Amino acid sequence: MLDVILAVNLRMVALKIRYMRVQMIYLLLLLWSSGSYALGVKVAVSSNFTAAAKELAQLFESQQDTKVSLSFGSTGKLYAQISYGAPFDIFMSADADRPAKLVETGNAIKGTQFTYAIGKIALYSKTVPLAGLTVEQLQSLLRSSDVAMANPKTAPYGVAAQQALVKLEVSEPLQNKRVYGENIAQTYQFIETGNVKLGFVSLSQMIANPHLSYWLVPQEYYQPLKQDAVLLERGSENPDAKQFLHFLRSPQAQAIILRHGYGM
Repeated sequence: MLDVILAVNLRMVALKIRYMRVQMIYLLLLLWSSGSYALGVKVAVSSNFTAAAKELAQLFESQQDTKVSLSFGSTGKLYAQISYGAPFDIFMSADADRPAKLVETGNAIKGTQFTYAIGKIALYSKTVPLAGLTVEQLQSLLRSSDVAMANPKTAPYGVAAQQALVKLEVSEPLQNKRVYGENIAQTYQFIETGNVKLGFVSLSQMIANPHLSYWLVPQEYYQPLKQDAVLLERGSENPDAKQFLHFLRSPQAQAIILRHGYGM
């Protein structure tokens, strides 16, 4: 009798183990079939595009059943992180060069790079009204002040600011009076907190705060800030990442980008 009971118990244990294996295999197949979809989309975004990116992500999430995770930083720093294997699906750069380099090194997918926005810079001061000043008055103001700008080594907006200083013929006098931010967001904070009297920021930062006083730098003062996006190698099998890149070209997305002060 004990032998029969033991045999029945062993059979029940074996059936439970088999059931658990089937359930595990089903779960693994489910995770595999959903793939990166379940993970959402991880996007590395140049800090100048912060406000616009947040609005775009919110709209995309409302239309698609997925999550968009945004990581902001200087273009140079994000590029370095991606080169060393940071787990991003998409790179939204503030230039065209670094996405192209990622394609060359195999870190991004060939044929997916495109310009999603044209950046613009503005001269901003929290304490000095800049609207209506002549170029000569601006030159005098710049020569007498410390000037904040993003670091040209890591931020394309810093390169544009440097080019504007040369065009305004004040680059030499300001050689030792420049205060570099790691990115355009930090540069804005230098001015906003009063640590620096004025500096070059993104026009989108000014549009986000319409009460602020700024001077829109003419676009002929600096080379066009072509901001390119590219699908990274990690996102090549992520359907949501591909869909997000497609979304960036949609009329809805372009309207948001234009409203935040960018060109198309």
